[in-house]
Amino acid sequence: MTVDFKRDVKILLDDVLHLGGRALAFDENTVLLGSVPELDSMAVIALIAAIEERFRCVIDDDEIDSAMFAT
Repeated sequence: MTVDFKRDVKILLDDVLHLGGRALAFDENTVLLGSVPELDSMAVIALIAAIEERFRCVIDDDEIDSAMFAT
């Protein structure tokens, strides 16, 4: 994963969850599920939709599980 891609994902996460810049300090080891209260089931759906739109990709339902959002 490139530095720019990582930064783009952090910005997207910050925007979708309204974290006020907190996501910019996250790294690959930051625990998200259970540690970021804003990341609930509805936020996961919004985040997936935002990722698909921003990166012009499709994430199939069978590719999604909670481990994907653990960190």
